[in-house]
Amino acid sequence: MLKKLGRGLITVIGGAFGYLAWLLIALGLNKSGNNVDKIFTSGQQTGVAIIFVIFFAIIFFRLAPSLGRQSFKVAINIESDLQDVSVNKILAGFIGLVMGFVIAFFVGQMVGTVTHSYLGALITIMAYVFFGFIGVVVATSKGGELLAPVLQSRKQPPNIVKGIGKTKRKTGEFPKILDTSVIIDGRIADIMSTGFLEGPIVIPEFVLVELRHIADSSDSLKRTRGRRGLDILKKMQTEYGVEVYNTDGEKSLKEIPEVDVKLLKLAQIMNGKVVTNDYNLNKVAAINDVGVLNINKLANCLKPVVLPGEEMVVQLVKQGKDNSQAIGYLDDGTMIVAEDGRKMIGKTTKITVTSVLQTSAGRMIFGRINV
Repeated sequence: MLKKLGRGLITVIGGAFGYLAWLLIALGLNKSGNNVDKIFTSGQQTGVAIIFVIFFAIIFFRLAPSLGRQSFKVAINIESDLQDVSVNKILAGFIGLVMGFVIAFFVGQMVGTVTHSYLGALITIMAYVFFGFIGVVVATSKGGELLAPVLQSRKQPPNIVKGIGKTKRKTGEFPKILDTSVIIDGRIADIMSTGFLEGPIVIPEFVLVELRHIADSSDSLKRTRGRRGLDILKKMQTEYGVEVYNTDGEKSLKEIPEVDVKLLKLAQIMNGKVVTNDYNLNKVAAINDVGVLNINKLANCLKPVVLPGEEMVVQLVKQGKDNSQAIGYLDDGTMIVAEDGRKMIGKTTKITVTSVLQTSAGRMIFGRINV
């Protein structure tokens, strides 16, 4: 039905172009000194006009499917190009276009007082194109400055994250956006209790949705982790006033299915940082130039410093990679590899540190049994 209506509309437009073409031809004949009224009678002029209308209507009717497809493609491309453009920029561009047309109107009036020839009409058309283009370019590039007085009077939070509370952002602070892994881990709540994290803490709604899916999983381990994450989130809301932010107003996020990609996109929009324990997300964020706060890295930095030659007490619990090695662990989970410690497995003993190896997975301490 819509296709038929569109084709009919294009046909009517074609007929209008046909009538306009006849009027231009008649005007040209009159300008050249050949009066149309002398060449054609009134009835003949009407007949010629009808022929032009029918001829152009048939052409546009035949071209309607192709024109419809091309128009649809143009509309899709325009929509795609405007997705990442803010409403303020579009508004500034529209204002710039109107101002450019106003200037072009006055230029056209001045040109009209000098000449009424085709040259004057051409100059007027060029003025509209030129000043309209300049107005859009200047307004979009300086849109923030042009709209600053209006935007300063608005106190509500930006559309991309409509908070259900009133989290305030101070100068120099940046939003910390929590991902699913760091909420399930739970240490983020302990860090917040120390007061080291300043600024707004952002938990997007799509992270909460993912937590709910994990909590409803048929896998018992995933279900336990998901419920733990929901408990941690409830604790953060109760004790620290952390709130879940609705991101439905941001169209660019709706079209992204992956939660990790949404997090990075939201961080770019809000000029914030992602708080995570996910090693792969950390790498992808670095590629996309998005700041990351990694809880595991923080934990590694807070581990006690051990130097070669120091003595420490450790319980050896299992055999190492080599037959002569034994493995033990510190309270923070740091692995201790004791050379020639196989005979001491299951016992608590003193070792002397020989070297310390720092890896992406954590820290390993090598030592030998004190004799």
